[in-house]
Amino acid sequence: MSDHIDGPRQIGDPSADLTDLFAFTSPENPARTVLAANVFPTCGSNAIFSNAITHSIVVRRATVAGVGDAAKFATSDPEIRFSVRFDVLEKGQADGKPIQRGTCNFPDGQALRFVTNDEKGASTPDGTFRVFAGLRSDPFILAWLLVKDMTKFQNLLLHDNVLCILVEFDTQRVLDPGKGSLFGVIAETVPLSNLNEFVGTQPPRLDWVGRPEQTNILLNNPALAGEGDDLRDLWNQQTPFAIAEELRPVFLKRMMDSLTEYDMRDGQRDWTPPALGAHANVRLDDYLLFDVAKPITDTSHLEIERSTLNGRLYETGGGRTVDADVIDVLLTWIVNRDREFLQGGTTVATKPGTNTFPYFASPNNELQRVSESIDLGAAPDEVWAVIGQFGGSWHPLIAQVKVIGTGVGQLRIIETIDGKQIVERLDEIDDARRSYRYSNISGIPASNYTGFLGVQPEGSGSSVEWRAEFLADNQGTLAVRTIVSTLFKSGLKGLKTRFGATK
Repeated sequence: MSDHIDGPRQIGDPSADLTDLFAFTSPENPARTVLAANVFPTCGSNAIFSNAITHSIVVRRATVAGVGDAAKFATSDPEIRFSVRFDVLEKGQADGKPIQRGTCNFPDGQALRFVTNDEKGASTPDGTFRVFAGLRSDPFILAWLLVKDMTKFQNLLLHDNVLCILVEFDTQRVLDPGKGSLFGVIAETVPLSNLNEFVGTQPPRLDWVGRPEQTNILLNNPALAGEGDDLRDLWNQQTPFAIAEELRPVFLKRMMDSLTEYDMRDGQRDWTPPALGAHANVRLDDYLLFDVAKPITDTSHLEIERSTLNGRLYETGGGRTVDADVIDVLLTWIVNRDREFLQGGTTVATKPGTNTFPYFASPNNELQRVSESIDLGAAPDEVWAVIGQFGGSWHPLIAQVKVIGTGVGQLRIIETIDGKQIVERLDEIDDARRSYRYSNISGIPASNYTGFLGVQPEGSGSSVEWRAEFLADNQGTLAVRTIVSTLFKSGLKGLKTRFGATK
């Protein structure tokens, strides 16, 4: 998923996981450029930025060093670096949420303090720079199941959130495009030094991103059976703009193999061997290209690279906007070399971007709902006698249940048959109405989780309803919905086996 969960290290520390990188002209003011990096995929509504990481967006001036089958881009010093660090949480006002502050250091030496989730952002006194950091709706669109047959699907990141770091600045003052208007940009997360390691040393960096899907599609293509080790962690520790020479052949071979496999996914070869080799070399030098002298639009993503590989001058500013459909653009390019546009199951994210600062849509805080029901042949009281005990172990996926306390407020600690543990609290019970409400404390990757289980008369039998509301936390909303729905359906199916269906 773009750069989401792009390696074992990122799975272990999602707060350091860069998901996407953006470069576009401000919709509010064409004299200003916007760079943004998102971190912490599928984060919960209370997610905060890590205070043990330096988050950086780094720009270098770029040139076209070759075209066609000799396509190549080159970058040069000086680097233009924006670095952001975050503080520990501060106690908020009475009954208010905790506050997190951060500092952005700019390439001209200025430093700017800001408060996260302040949609107005913060600006330097001279107005050159403006910064925002906070929770936003994830704008990434992945509407494919990228198995070998590339099945169209709904957006796998529907209703998900990320943490966004955004810097807007005066293009002329900061980039001086008169010296050259083409640039390459990357984002990286690097651990702070001297954190009192007890054993070993810290990695040089935790994650970095240039163009979308360098890692998950090209370096870890699941269709390349038997291709050896997962290279993503090794890739993520490389120095951007300067991949280690001794490792370039390893990465290049994996990308060549992956691009060759993708080229044949539609059964037709569209890339000649020389063109494929040039493509792999361009991808190996991984940075997002943008030209501030040309229009950057929702459809200009990768146009600079594509035109250069096709032996012609590029016409747009490339880059990447908030609403760019980057996966469909990428797949069309690598599968059929733009012969026929490949469109997934949707071309829109959960929420579109905006034309006003901070450009990324507000976070998804709408409770998600899952509801399942079943009609049974037994009387309501007979069914309630089984499922109305909060500590009951009638569910087929439950190995055992331990109850702590009695009545409202009691906890049940559930051990599932696959060894997982779920802790839930009883919030309300009404034996007369044969229903109870409960909250999930842990075990389900969700926050604000409230469940309801109840039995009502239905004809000569009864009807059982099981529903829940929640916000996904640390897993995608679609994944959490699947977990909850599967849990409910399995339990209700077990009741049908036990009591029979309505006659």
